[in-house]
Amino acid sequence: MWVGFPTMTAYQDMGSLVSGIEAPGTRWNSFVDSAVAGSVHVAEMPFAAANMPAGTISGSGVDASGIGAVAFKSKKAAISEIPDEDRVTRDQKQGRIVNVAPVAPPKAFNAGSVLDRTSSLLRPAHDGDVRMAFAKSPIKGKEIEIATAFYLKKNEKPATQGVPTMLADLVNNDTADILATAYAPPEPDYAKASPFASLLKDEGAGRFIPPVAEGDHDWMRKPLPAAVFSKGEQKCLATAIYFEARGESLKGQAAVAQVILNRVRNPAYPSTICGVVYQNDHWRNRCQFSFACDGIKDRITSRKHYEIAEEIAMAVTAGKIFLPSIGSSTHYYAAYVSPGWARTMEKMKRIGLHIFYRTYGGGWS
Repeated sequence: MWVGFPTMTAYQDMGSLVSGIEAPGTRWNSFVDSAVAGSVHVAEMPFAAANMPAGTISGSGVDASGIGAVAFKSKKAAISEIPDEDRVTRDQKQGRIVNVAPVAPPKAFNAGSVLDRTSSLLRPAHDGDVRMAFAKSPIKGKEIEIATAFYLKKNEKPATQGVPTMLADLVNNDTADILATAYAPPEPDYAKASPFASLLKDEGAGRFIPPVAEGDHDWMRKPLPAAVFSKGEQKCLATAIYFEARGESLKGQAAVAQVILNRVRNPAYPSTICGVVYQNDHWRNRCQFSFACDGIKDRITSRKHYEIAEEIAMAVTAGKIFLPSIGSSTHYYAAYVSPGWARTMEKMKRIGLHIFYRTYGGGWS
């Protein structure tokens, strides 16, 4: 009752109904109760006040405990003479037949329309008609340019990655020798080679092969032995750079390193760096590199210069630095001396105090 009549006025009317005190000012118009099962007639509720109208309500009476089904009466205490069946309004009732719309069969479709469909069970028919029509994209040919516009540009050149900043101007090779673990291997460039082709590599793939110019020798096409990247071999190369050219520019030091590595490639010389550097070191002042047989103890007095020599040694060995002006040179001498062998060789270039030469016969003349 509280749910149905939550206001204070409703509480008063409910109290009057329960206590039986009906007055002319009673606000009740009708009373709703549970309908008796099986009855469909309109029930009416009589009130004590003669001047109070009684409204018809939906229902059929009440099932009184101990009495049975009791129907409501009109205010005249007379049962309505109209049968229950006649008082049922059926004007708005209709048949409850479900109307099912037929489904259209699938149709052939083309990529230019989203309204056409095709069946996945049937083989598509190719009648030769044009079924695709696309407008030419205004960005055609500019896809890469647009895509790269959304990426931050790196200031550092890929070729200089892993190389000290002081050597950046000498670096002229993007990829280092695959055996040079000091430098990270580059990512494959799928713009130049497909992913499938990058897997089909020969045994020499990833090795540094110097560019051979006109007048260079065929042995320049040989990759360096794997042992040149060992700690001992690199120490021999750095030591030779330090004692032979530590007073030269970085380019001059790299040129000396390239000469030593050219001799390693050349079959006329030992096949190791240490073998080339210390060849004939037991001949006093007649060996290949003067510091190795001058009788003076080799002592590193400038650690900074030796560390620079180590960086240059690895960069030249890995192929990150290669000087085309030196090419396949296997000899050099200081400008303040004049050796007799210089007249039998081809002069390449002077860098600092050193003048570099290559042989005409590849070292066999």
